[in-house]
Amino acid sequence: MTMDRKGLGTDQLQEMYRQLLYPRLIEEKMLILLRQGKISKWFSGVGQEAIAVGATLAMQPDEWIMPLHRNLGVFTARNMPLSRLFMQWQGMQEGYSKGRERSFHFGSREHSICGMISHLGPQLAVAAGAALAYRLKKESRAVLAFSGEGGTSEGDFHEALNVAAVWDLPVIFLVENNGYALSTPVQEQFRCLSIAEKARGYGMEGVTIDGNDLLAVYDTIKGVREYCIRYQKPYLVECMTFRMRGHEEASGTKYVPPELFTLWAQKDPVAQYEQQLLKEELLTEDKAIAIRRALKQQIEEELAKAEEGSLLTIDTAEELRSVYAIAGTAGLTTDTNGMPATEQRFVEAIREGLFQSLERNEGLVVMGQDIAEYGGAFKVTEGLAAVFGKERIRNTPICESAVVGAALGLCLEGKRAVVEMQFADFVSMGFNQIVNNLAKTHYRWGQPANVVIRMPTGAGVGAGPFHSQSNEAWFAHTPGLKVVYPSTPADAKGLLMAAIEDPNPVLFFEHKALYRSISGPVPGEPYAVEIGKARWVRGGEDVAIITYGMGVIWAEDYAAAHPEISLEILDLRSLLPLDYEAIRTSVKRTGKVLVLHEDTLTGGVGAEVAAWIGEHCFNMLDAPVLRCASLDTPVPFNVELEKNFLAKQRLEQAVEELMGY
Repeated sequence: MTMDRKGLGTDQLQEMYRQLLYPRLIEEKMLILLRQGKISKWFSGVGQEAIAVGATLAMQPDEWIMPLHRNLGVFTARNMPLSRLFMQWQGMQEGYSKGRERSFHFGSREHSICGMISHLGPQLAVAAGAALAYRLKKESRAVLAFSGEGGTSEGDFHEALNVAAVWDLPVIFLVENNGYALSTPVQEQFRCLSIAEKARGYGMEGVTIDGNDLLAVYDTIKGVREYCIRYQKPYLVECMTFRMRGHEEASGTKYVPPELFTLWAQKDPVAQYEQQLLKEELLTEDKAIAIRRALKQQIEEELAKAEEGSLLTIDTAEELRSVYAIAGTAGLTTDTNGMPATEQRFVEAIREGLFQSLERNEGLVVMGQDIAEYGGAFKVTEGLAAVFGKERIRNTPICESAVVGAALGLCLEGKRAVVEMQFADFVSMGFNQIVNNLAKTHYRWGQPANVVIRMPTGAGVGAGPFHSQSNEAWFAHTPGLKVVYPSTPADAKGLLMAAIEDPNPVLFFEHKALYRSISGPVPGEPYAVEIGKARWVRGGEDVAIITYGMGVIWAEDYAAAHPEISLEILDLRSLLPLDYEAIRTSVKRTGKVLVLHEDTLTGGVGAEVAAWIGEHCFNMLDAPVLRCASLDTPVPFNVELEKNFLAKQRLEQAVEELMGY
């Protein structure tokens, strides 16, 4: 049977042979180095090279690819130098992640490759976000995202495919079905006949192909890419293949029936393609030997170059600096003195901050459930869709993880995103994307993540255990995130606008009970409140109450009711980073400190503040640092039970105890 050349010339077919052979020869060398103890771990893609190579060659060089840990062919087909790849695998200073990441858990903007995380599934939503950016910019480009058949069991797979289909995004979901997720066979993963069948459930096309046929992979992805761009729709491609080695070398392959190795050895993608070229006289034996010899020499030269690379230099200050991208306010003033101001409610100040940020940043996209015509559960975004359109004020399905991932994908293309959680409680559904993907992206491969997640939070409205939590402490522990929590309309607007300009992910907490219960003067012009700077609400000499959010309102009410006590109130506003100098100043002025917050006591932000004061300001204290927080229970529904739950119930007792010292 004559080989189907897919319209490719002899030179192209030979170059594809070189591209296919190169990762195989690299792997052979890596396995030798692994046995010699010169590398510590290796995830083998032997037997699957045709998928990574064929798919990558079918895409344009400036189109984003989201590979996984056995897709060496993606990196080599994008012409990334082996010397630097080897330095990456060795954790060297000149690797792509400067020793901060392992194997292929890194990205490169230069090569349009997005860094994976070990949770696998979240990559698919990031791909959807990058495809959304292409669509919004009206660019004829598509995104390619890899998954294994095991990854299709994750919720992120379903969320990402659904979002891509609902939003009509040009993204290719490529599933490498090698039969085993580590050791779990496909019959223990799903019951459908093929993964491609799942596409119909999301309203998209799907196809199953031979993943060991290089030209079939190349031609299919090339055609699918054209389809995705022409019709602005996603597509699912299932590539049938087999992994000839273990999930990683230490895990072995004893769980695989031996006859499968015999069967799939006959379908080896490198040998199969080489034999096709030889049979069609498109490649000679001598040329094949010469290509192999040249590639082996190239590998040795690249490894020798890598060995000359600099050793890891440990610089603690640089490590800490690299957690965050350098923040600025992009021309926003932080000096509001003399600015004309109007009286606004908390909710109105947030809406104005969003409105002005949308005006200033054409690349800003706001996403969330019911936020367009409906205006969101709390009507914060009411009216924005009428002005800025539903492309930018974007309703989402109920899929928090996919939406946060898509927000990161938008950032790959230089856009910004604001994601509204309907309630802060629901953020747990997107927790992995936030703490493992958004938070670590800049530290791992220098990619900014311009994402703000708006979090309607807090109790006091009788909403019960799933709509009232104060969960800011979940995120204040995570390097790479910023956490802000305003208590006034002016701070709400200024902090939100600062957060949108910040190249780092920001969790923006908005207390639901403050939306329409408080008002205050808010400057009408755009401005920023610097993240990381606390606000002195009032000065005092007897006791300092260090607090934030609703705690500020409680403290002010208590101070007004007790003029006999000289209370200082410090509004932290920013929980990560904390304003330690302001905390120190309050401690020094009063010598007695009460840390107040609505969150439950154990492990709350107050524990960190109290510990820092004890460690750094002990000699300034006249009494122990006390914490006043809510009970260590879920938030009860009954209003009277809720009052008893809240920290406000114990505020007077805590102040009296401090005054007694």
